[in-house]
Amino acid sequence: MSVLVTGAAGFIGFHVSQRLLVEGVKVVGLDNLNDYYDVGLKKARLKILLKEKNFSFVALDLVDTDGMRKLFKESSFKQVINLAAQAGVRYSMENPKAYVDSNLSGFLNILEGCRHNRVGHLIYASSSSVYGLNTQMPFSVHDNVDHPVSLYAASKKANELMAHAYSHLYQLPVTGLRFFTVYGPWGRPDMALFLFTRAILAGEPIKVFNQGEMQRDFTYIDDIVEGIVRLVPHLPEANSDWNGASPDPGSSPAPYRLYNIGNHSPVKLLDFIAVLEKSLGRKAKKELLPMQPGDVPATYADVADLQAAVDFSPATSLEKGVEEFVRWYRGYYGC
Repeated sequence: MSVLVTGAAGFIGFHVSQRLLVEGVKVVGLDNLNDYYDVGLKKARLKILLKEKNFSFVALDLVDTDGMRKLFKESSFKQVINLAAQAGVRYSMENPKAYVDSNLSGFLNILEGCRHNRVGHLIYASSSSVYGLNTQMPFSVHDNVDHPVSLYAASKKANELMAHAYSHLYQLPVTGLRFFTVYGPWGRPDMALFLFTRAILAGEPIKVFNQGEMQRDFTYIDDIVEGIVRLVPHLPEANSDWNGASPDPGSSPAPYRLYNIGNHSPVKLLDFIAVLEKSLGRKAKKELLPMQPGDVPATYADVADLQAAVDFSPATSLEKGVEEFVRWYRGYYGC
């Protein structure tokens, strides 16, 4: 029996696959290696994984219905960790169809594969973006999230609804994870830490949106991985107290649960930049700009449910996490 990790050449998928391999788990990694960002970075991650005897790779797109059906039929996946998706808030305004294809049609193929092949547990990536126009802090999975402000966020909300329907109809154990601004070594080049680091080292100005007043619950990759790995054997249970007259969005009478994974410690963007400047030993040239469409002013995760479920809450300090990223970045790019 093996675990399927989709998006295995991606940032989070790479780290999750590494951790599972260290623990002796047989991992089948799936990725389409698209060019949303540097394919070379994806291939470099994949090269590391392919050195492990318990790792095998399938080059496949989630939207390939026949290919996905064949993969599930020929494999005996004990669990599926779906981390493949079209990411990025702003890109969803430039290429909305990519989000419908990957995040909706592709996710449907995951659900169908799990349904027809008796997968014991599906864990899938959602996002803090689903909180949209919500302003009550910290964000809780027990709050309604009905007002997304980007198509990316809407696609992730749709994933949660689709997953619940399959859990209800077919008693499929499903766990959804709302990630909060993940960062760390091997991170995505379209994320703020990567963009800022590249620009500062090149002596170029960085774009600081909302005049630097944005707040984000930056979460280090090792904390994300620890949360996922602890949840793999933790099957979601039906909530026997669930009441349709006062429905709890975070649980269900089906074997379905949602969790936030965040650092539970929002940081102002200007303070984040100051930590990065200290780690790099250089000052940033800041171009202060208004907030972009699709962005939200703040994110802040309530992780009480995650802590109650698996006795874990992320705790890596921003200073340590940024230092680890900078060390990796300088080593990888030789600067």
